[in-house]
Amino acid sequence: MSIELKPVDIAGLRTANNIFAAPLAGYTNAVFRQICLEAGAGLTFTEMVSAKGLCYGSEKTEELLAVMPQYDGIKACQIFGKEPYYMRKACESAALAPFDIIDINMGCPVPKIYKNGEGSALMNNLPLVADIISECKKSGKIITVKFRTGLDGDNVICTEFAKVCEGAGADMLTIHGRTRDKFYSGEVNFGAIAAAKKAVRIPVIANGGVFSFADAERLLSETGADGVAVGRGAIYEPWIFAKITGKPLPDKRKIIEFQLENTKKLFGERFACVFMRKMVAFYIKGMPNSASLKKILFACPDCDALESVIDGIDFDCDVDKRA
Repeated sequence: MSIELKPVDIAGLRTANNIFAAPLAGYTNAVFRQICLEAGAGLTFTEMVSAKGLCYGSEKTEELLAVMPQYDGIKACQIFGKEPYYMRKACESAALAPFDIIDINMGCPVPKIYKNGEGSALMNNLPLVADIISECKKSGKIITVKFRTGLDGDNVICTEFAKVCEGAGADMLTIHGRTRDKFYSGEVNFGAIAAAKKAVRIPVIANGGVFSFADAERLLSETGADGVAVGRGAIYEPWIFAKITGKPLPDKRKIIEFQLENTKKLFGERFACVFMRKMVAFYIKGMPNSASLKKILFACPDCDALESVIDGIDFDCDVDKRA
Protein backbone atom coordinates (compact mmCIF):
# COMPACT_ATOMS: atom_id res chain seq x y z
CA MET A 1 0.00 0.00 0.00
CA SER A 2 1.20 3.52 -0.73
CA ILE A 3 0.07 7.11 -0.73
CA GLU A 4 1.53 9.66 -3.11
CA LEU A 5 2.66 12.44 -0.82
CA LYS A 6 2.90 15.73 -2.69
CA PRO A 7 2.56 19.46 -2.06
CA VAL A 8 -0.78 21.10 -2.73
CA ASP A 9 -0.57 24.43 -4.54
CA ILE A 10 -3.15 26.78 -3.00
CA ALA A 11 -3.06 30.01 -5.00
CA GLY A 12 0.74 29.91 -5.06
CA LEU A 13 1.27 28.63 -1.52
CA ARG A 14 2.72 25.11 -1.52
CA THR A 15 1.96 22.90 1.46
CA ALA A 16 4.52 20.48 2.90
CA ASN A 17 2.35 17.54 1.82
CA ASN A 18 -1.26 16.64 1.09
CA ILE A 19 -2.24 15.17 4.48
CA PHE A 20 -3.98 17.95 6.40
CA ALA A 21 -5.34 18.37 9.93
CA ALA A 22 -8.97 19.44 9.64
CA PRO A 23 -10.34 22.28 11.78
CA LEU A 24 -12.25 20.96 14.79
CA ALA A 25 -14.21 23.20 17.15
CA GLY A 26 -13.01 22.77 20.71
CA TYR A 27 -9.87 20.84 19.79
CA THR A 28 -7.50 22.37 17.23
CA ASN A 29 -5.97 24.98 19.51
CA ALA A 30 -2.40 26.26 19.12
CA VAL A 31 -0.75 23.40 21.02
CA PHE A 32 -2.72 20.68 19.25
CA ARG A 33 -1.89 22.20 15.85
CA GLN A 34 1.80 22.31 16.77
CA ILE A 35 1.71 18.60 17.62
CA CYS A 36 -0.03 17.75 14.33
CA LEU A 37 2.47 19.82 12.34
CA GLU A 38 5.47 18.15 13.99
CA ALA A 39 3.89 14.72 13.49
CA GLY A 40 3.72 15.35 9.74
CA ALA A 41 0.54 17.30 8.87
CA GLY A 42 1.03 19.36 5.70
CA LEU A 43 -1.45 22.03 6.81
CA THR A 44 -3.43 22.75 9.98
CA PHE A 45 -6.39 25.02 10.68
CA THR A 46 -7.59 26.83 13.77
CA GLU A 47 -10.92 25.80 15.21
CA MET A 48 -13.71 27.85 13.68
CA VAL A 49 -14.03 31.42 14.92
CA SER A 50 -16.96 33.79 14.60
CA ALA A 51 -16.50 36.47 11.94
CA LYS A 52 -18.76 38.82 13.92
CA GLY A 53 -16.85 38.06 17.11
CA LEU A 54 -13.65 39.14 15.37
CA CYS A 55 -15.28 42.29 14.03
CA TYR A 56 -16.36 43.27 17.55
CA GLY A 57 -12.98 42.47 19.11
CA SER A 58 -14.16 39.57 21.26
CA GLU A 59 -11.25 38.47 23.48
CA LYS A 60 -12.63 34.94 23.72
CA THR A 61 -12.79 34.70 19.92
CA GLU A 62 -9.26 36.01 19.45
CA GLU A 63 -7.92 33.48 21.98
CA LEU A 64 -8.81 30.77 19.46
CA LEU A 65 -6.27 32.29 17.05
CA ALA A 66 -3.20 31.76 19.24
CA VAL A 67 -0.17 30.26 17.47
CA MET A 68 2.83 28.59 19.14
CA PRO A 69 6.03 30.67 18.73
CA GLN A 70 7.82 27.74 17.06
CA TYR A 71 5.06 27.06 14.52
CA ASP A 72 6.75 27.32 11.11
CA GLY A 73 4.08 26.01 8.76
CA ILE A 74 1.49 27.81 6.65
CA LYS A 75 -1.02 29.47 9.00
CA ALA A 76 -4.68 28.81 8.22
CA CYS A 77 -7.71 30.07 10.11
CA GLN A 78 -11.32 28.95 9.79
CA ILE A 79 -14.15 31.46 10.19
CA PHE A 80 -17.92 31.11 10.18
CA GLY A 81 -20.80 33.49 9.60
CA LYS A 82 -23.52 34.33 7.11
CA GLU A 83 -23.21 38.05 6.38
CA PRO A 84 -20.81 38.92 3.54
CA TYR A 85 -19.96 42.32 5.07
CA TYR A 86 -18.81 40.86 8.38
CA MET A 87 -17.04 37.95 6.70
CA ARG A 88 -14.95 40.33 4.59
CA LYS A 89 -14.34 42.65 7.53
CA ALA A 90 -13.08 39.68 9.56
CA CYS A 91 -10.72 38.69 6.74
CA GLU A 92 -9.34 42.24 6.75
CA SER A 93 -9.01 42.41 10.55
CA ALA A 94 -5.72 42.74 12.41
CA ALA A 95 -6.54 39.49 14.23
CA LEU A 96 -6.35 37.54 10.95
CA ALA A 97 -3.37 39.43 9.53
CA PRO A 98 -0.89 36.67 10.60
CA PHE A 99 -2.83 34.00 8.70
CA ASP A 100 -1.98 33.03 5.13
CA ILE A 101 -5.26 31.23 4.42
CA ILE A 102 -8.83 31.92 5.55
CA ASP A 103 -11.13 28.90 5.37
CA ILE A 104 -14.89 29.49 5.40
CA ASN A 105 -16.97 26.93 7.30
CA MET A 106 -20.00 25.96 5.25
CA GLY A 107 -20.36 22.46 6.64
CA CYS A 108 -20.84 22.59 10.42
CA PRO A 109 -23.93 20.46 11.21
CA VAL A 110 -24.41 21.55 14.85
CA PRO A 111 -28.03 22.66 15.43
CA LYS A 112 -27.09 25.97 17.07
CA ILE A 113 -24.98 26.98 14.06
CA TYR A 114 -27.43 25.58 11.51
CA LYS A 115 -30.47 27.33 13.03
CA ASN A 116 -28.59 30.61 12.87
CA GLY A 117 -28.19 30.19 9.11
CA GLU A 118 -24.45 29.50 9.35
CA GLY A 119 -22.26 26.45 8.66
CA SER A 120 -24.07 23.81 6.60
CA ALA A 121 -27.23 25.96 6.48
CA LEU A 122 -25.48 27.99 3.78
CA MET A 123 -25.92 25.00 1.47
CA ASN A 124 -29.57 26.13 1.27
CA ASN A 125 -28.57 29.41 -0.36
CA LEU A 126 -26.09 29.24 -3.23
CA PRO A 127 -26.33 32.93 -4.21
CA LEU A 128 -25.39 33.89 -0.63
CA VAL A 129 -22.50 31.40 -0.74
CA ALA A 130 -21.16 33.12 -3.85
CA ASP A 131 -21.58 36.56 -2.26
CA ILE A 132 -19.70 35.55 0.90
CA ILE A 133 -16.77 34.06 -1.02
CA SER A 134 -16.47 36.95 -3.46
CA GLU A 135 -16.57 39.50 -0.63
CA CYS A 136 -13.91 37.60 1.33
CA LYS A 137 -11.72 37.47 -1.79
CA LYS A 138 -11.75 41.28 -1.90
CA SER A 139 -9.65 41.18 1.28
CA GLY A 140 -6.70 39.90 -0.76
CA LYS A 141 -6.47 36.73 1.34
CA ILE A 142 -6.34 33.18 0.01
CA ILE A 143 -9.86 31.88 0.57
CA THR A 144 -10.79 28.21 0.92
CA VAL A 145 -14.14 26.60 1.73
CA LYS A 146 -15.12 23.52 3.73
CA PHE A 147 -18.54 21.98 3.12
CA ARG A 148 -20.49 18.72 3.03
CA THR A 149 -21.96 16.68 0.20
CA GLY A 150 -25.41 18.11 0.94
CA LEU A 151 -28.05 18.48 3.63
CA ASP A 152 -29.50 14.97 3.34
CA GLY A 153 -29.52 11.98 1.01
CA ASP A 154 -32.17 13.56 -1.23
CA ASN A 155 -30.15 16.75 -1.59
CA VAL A 156 -26.59 15.80 -2.53
CA ILE A 157 -25.43 19.00 -4.24
CA CYS A 158 -21.69 18.53 -3.86
CA THR A 159 -20.77 19.14 -7.51
CA GLU A 160 -23.02 22.17 -7.98
CA PHE A 161 -21.79 23.65 -4.70
CA ALA A 162 -18.16 23.14 -5.68
CA LYS A 163 -18.72 24.94 -9.01
CA VAL A 164 -20.36 27.88 -7.24
CA CYS A 165 -17.42 28.15 -4.83
CA GLU A 166 -14.87 28.04 -7.64
CA GLY A 167 -16.84 30.56 -9.69
CA ALA A 168 -16.90 32.97 -6.75
CA GLY A 169 -13.13 32.79 -6.38
CA ALA A 170 -12.40 30.02 -3.85
CA ASP A 171 -8.80 28.80 -4.01
CA MET A 172 -9.34 25.31 -2.54
CA LEU A 173 -12.23 23.14 -1.36
CA THR A 174 -12.41 20.62 1.47
CA ILE A 175 -15.37 18.26 1.19
CA HIS A 176 -16.65 16.22 4.12
CA GLY A 177 -18.13 13.17 2.45
CA ARG A 178 -21.31 13.02 4.51
CA THR A 179 -24.56 14.97 4.41
CA ARG A 180 -25.50 17.34 7.22
CA ASP A 181 -28.08 14.95 8.72
CA LYS A 182 -25.42 12.25 9.24
CA PHE A 183 -23.22 14.51 11.38
CA TYR A 184 -20.06 12.39 11.82
CA SER A 185 -21.37 8.84 11.34
CA GLY A 186 -22.28 6.64 8.42
CA GLU A 187 -20.51 5.86 5.18
CA VAL A 188 -18.46 8.47 3.35
CA ASN A 189 -19.80 9.23 -0.14
CA PHE A 190 -16.64 8.75 -2.21
CA GLY A 191 -18.54 9.17 -5.47
CA ALA A 192 -19.87 12.62 -4.58
CA ILE A 193 -16.40 13.89 -3.73
CA ALA A 194 -14.98 12.34 -6.92
CA ALA A 195 -17.65 14.04 -9.06
CA ALA A 196 -16.96 17.41 -7.46
CA LYS A 197 -13.22 16.96 -7.96
CA LYS A 198 -13.73 16.34 -11.68
CA ALA A 199 -15.97 19.40 -11.99
CA VAL A 200 -13.47 22.02 -10.78
CA ARG A 201 -9.88 23.03 -11.47
CA ILE A 202 -8.91 24.16 -7.98
CA PRO A 203 -7.53 21.67 -5.41
CA VAL A 204 -10.06 19.44 -3.65
CA ILE A 205 -9.31 17.86 -0.27
CA ALA A 206 -11.37 14.86 0.85
CA ASN A 207 -12.47 14.56 4.47
CA GLY A 208 -14.30 11.96 6.53
CA GLY A 209 -13.64 8.63 8.21
CA VAL A 210 -9.83 8.67 8.32
CA PHE A 211 -8.57 6.75 11.36
CA SER A 212 -5.63 4.93 9.77
CA PHE A 213 -3.19 4.83 6.86
CA ALA A 214 -5.56 2.46 5.02
CA ASP A 215 -8.48 4.88 5.45
CA ALA A 216 -6.42 7.76 4.04
CA GLU A 217 -5.24 5.66 1.11
CA ARG A 218 -8.79 4.56 0.26
CA LEU A 219 -10.19 8.10 0.51
CA LEU A 220 -7.51 9.39 -1.86
CA SER A 221 -7.75 6.55 -4.35
CA GLU A 222 -11.56 6.45 -4.53
CA THR A 223 -12.10 10.19 -4.80
CA GLY A 224 -9.09 11.27 -6.86
CA ALA A 225 -8.75 14.18 -4.45
CA ASP A 226 -5.56 16.20 -4.18
CA GLY A 227 -5.24 15.38 -0.48
CA VAL A 228 -7.07 14.27 2.65
CA ALA A 229 -8.00 16.11 5.83
CA VAL A 230 -7.97 14.12 9.07
CA GLY A 231 -10.52 15.19 11.66
CA ARG A 232 -11.66 12.98 14.54
CA GLY A 233 -8.90 10.47 13.82
CA ALA A 234 -6.40 13.10 14.96
CA ILE A 235 -8.28 13.71 18.21
CA TYR A 236 -7.72 10.07 19.13
CA GLU A 237 -4.17 9.98 17.78
CA PRO A 238 -2.47 13.24 16.79
CA TRP A 239 0.51 11.08 15.76
CA ILE A 240 -1.68 9.63 12.99
CA PHE A 241 0.07 12.05 10.61
CA ALA A 242 3.36 10.21 11.18
CA LYS A 243 1.61 6.92 10.45
CA ILE A 244 0.17 8.24 7.18
CA THR A 245 3.19 10.20 5.94
CA GLY A 246 5.78 7.62 6.96
CA LYS A 247 7.58 9.88 9.42
CA PRO A 248 9.16 8.14 12.43
CA LEU A 249 6.48 7.58 15.07
CA PRO A 250 7.10 10.07 17.90
CA ASP A 251 7.17 9.20 21.60
CA LYS A 252 3.49 9.38 22.52
CA ARG A 253 4.09 10.05 26.21
CA LYS A 254 6.39 12.97 25.39
CA ILE A 255 3.76 14.40 23.04
CA ILE A 256 1.10 14.23 25.76
CA GLU A 257 3.42 15.75 28.36
CA PHE A 258 4.27 18.54 25.89
CA GLN A 259 0.57 19.11 25.29
CA LEU A 260 -0.24 19.31 28.99
CA GLU A 261 2.66 21.63 29.82
CA ASN A 262 2.08 24.02 26.92
CA THR A 263 -1.71 24.06 27.19
CA LYS A 264 -1.22 25.13 30.80
CA LYS A 265 1.26 27.86 29.79
CA LEU A 266 -0.96 29.21 27.05
CA PHE A 267 -4.44 28.87 28.53
CA GLY A 268 -3.98 28.48 32.27
CA GLU A 269 -4.26 25.70 34.87
CA ARG A 270 -8.05 25.36 34.93
CA PHE A 271 -8.53 25.11 31.17
CA ALA A 272 -5.52 22.79 30.80
CA CYS A 273 -6.79 20.37 33.43
CA VAL A 274 -10.30 20.12 31.97
CA PHE A 275 -9.10 19.99 28.36
CA MET A 276 -6.35 17.45 28.93
CA ARG A 277 -8.55 15.11 30.98
CA LYS A 278 -10.77 14.96 27.89
CA MET A 279 -7.85 14.52 25.49
CA VAL A 280 -6.14 11.75 27.45
CA ALA A 281 -9.50 9.95 27.61
CA PHE A 282 -9.49 9.99 23.79
CA TYR A 283 -5.89 8.74 23.68
CA ILE A 284 -6.64 5.71 25.89
CA LYS A 285 -9.89 4.71 24.18
CA GLY A 286 -9.97 0.97 23.55
CA MET A 287 -7.01 0.21 25.81
CA PRO A 288 -7.29 -2.43 28.55
CA ASN A 289 -8.84 -0.92 31.71
CA SER A 290 -9.65 2.32 29.89
CA ALA A 291 -13.01 2.67 31.66
CA SER A 292 -11.44 2.63 35.12
CA LEU A 293 -8.60 4.86 33.93
CA LYS A 294 -11.11 7.43 32.69
CA LYS A 295 -12.73 7.60 36.13
CA ILE A 296 -9.34 8.30 37.68
CA LEU A 297 -8.57 10.88 34.98
CA PHE A 298 -11.77 12.84 35.45
CA ALA A 299 -11.26 12.88 39.21
CA CYS A 300 -7.94 14.73 38.82
CA PRO A 301 -8.34 18.16 40.47
CA ASP A 302 -5.31 19.79 38.83
CA CYS A 303 -2.54 19.36 36.26
CA ASP A 304 -0.09 17.84 38.76
CA ALA A 305 -2.52 15.04 39.57
CA LEU A 306 -3.19 14.56 35.88
CA GLU A 307 0.51 14.34 35.13
CA SER A 308 0.89 11.59 37.74
CA VAL A 309 -1.86 9.56 36.08
CA ILE A 310 -0.30 10.07 32.64
CA ASP A 311 3.03 8.79 33.98
CA GLY A 312 1.42 5.44 34.78
CA ILE A 313 -0.24 4.82 31.40
CA ASP A 314 1.26 2.67 28.65
CA PHE A 315 0.45 4.64 25.50
CA ASP A 316 2.16 2.16 23.19
CA CYS A 317 -0.88 -0.10 23.14
CA ASP A 318 -2.23 0.08 19.56
CA VAL A 319 -6.02 -0.31 19.29
CA ASP A 320 -8.76 0.44 16.79
CA LYS A 321 -10.20 3.77 17.95
CA ARG A 322 -13.49 3.16 16.15
CA ALA A 323 -14.25 0.04 18.21
